[in-house]
Amino acid sequence: MTTAPPSTADLRRIMVERLTDQGALRTEEWRSAFAEIPREAFVGQFTVRSKGRKHTYTEDDPNRLPVIYSNASLLTQFDAAGTATSSSTEPWLMASMLESLNVESHHKVLEVGLGTGYNAALLCHRLDPSRVFSLDIDPELVRAAATRVHGLGYFPTMAAGDGREGLPAHAPYDRLIATFGVGRIPAAWCQQVLPGGLVVANVGLGVARLLVAKDHTAQGRFHAYPASFMTARDTPDVVSTTAQQLTTRLIAAQGKDRTIEVPTDMNGGIPQFLSALLQPSAVNFSYTDSTKRQVHCIHDPATQSWARITMLDVRLARLDYDGPRNLWDERASLLNDWVGQGRPGLDRYGLTVTPDGDHTLWLGSPTGPSWHLPSV
Repeated sequence: MTTAPPSTADLRRIMVERLTDQGALRTEEWRSAFAEIPREAFVGQFTVRSKGRKHTYTEDDPNRLPVIYSNASLLTQFDAAGTATSSSTEPWLMASMLESLNVESHHKVLEVGLGTGYNAALLCHRLDPSRVFSLDIDPELVRAAATRVHGLGYFPTMAAGDGREGLPAHAPYDRLIATFGVGRIPAAWCQQVLPGGLVVANVGLGVARLLVAKDHTAQGRFHAYPASFMTARDTPDVVSTTAQQLTTRLIAAQGKDRTIEVPTDMNGGIPQFLSALLQPSAVNFSYTDSTKRQVHCIHDPATQSWARITMLDVRLARLDYDGPRNLWDERASLLNDWVGQGRPGLDRYGLTVTPDGDHTLWLGSPTGPSWHLPSV
């Protein structure tokens, strides 16, 4: 006797139970939204990365539904270089960010990064759709998402535009949630959110939850978990520079060199988080050379500065570098500070963003140790 596969309602129920057990879903309103909004309605063909490989699921693949209701990020669009440019984010991360908004029924919410429309539909289930606003850089994505969201009977405001500029025509908002990554919080976001409102956004490799003050300064802590969304694009057809394109060049690049001491494992979660905050536009990648040594590379597209760190033992390394920026020295100072402070966790860090766009990273509290983050 064969057992019938679980229905989509069963799969949604199982997902909600899992997200609740993991602490991502904490309130009945959001549990109801995740239980009732069909994620499969927002993705056609999609690709999933697993163990360094990609697998693409077509709409007639019998295995697609269990994957859709797993905690997978479903990649739905790629640029000409093969870099993913749109996805349906992992449900765990979506739930955690939506819960941290602390929305109430009367709130207006701006979502920047409409994508597939699934997150917008969840917001519409939780709020009156007339109080939900969403935009995306890609008009084609907006049209497709609107069709899906309308198909469920929701009619929020959805528009095409640069999410970094917000949606001033409908401001102010009580809450803003960003579902793409930024290196710095755009000033427009803080200006368009009411005093007392919240901005929840992926900054570098972390999620910041910032409270907006009367003067539109935004301040708050990072969540305890790392996160990495697709980064903001200037236009829908921009093609990203990939690590693969840089590898051959940086392996053979010649410049200045010296021996350095690396304070910590550069592939560690917090060192990567701090490095991404300090140098948000840098491309980072690692490889193992022919002598089995670990090599870390940093490249700054704007200045063509680069650094290649070849590990000689646990801490000693050879640094090869060139360009107007000394990328390693910039990074080493912050990493040494982290080690000196006892290697604090991600949620010990916070961020202050002034109305004119200055960013300050701090540890423990706004009056504790702090580091000014350069503009980008």
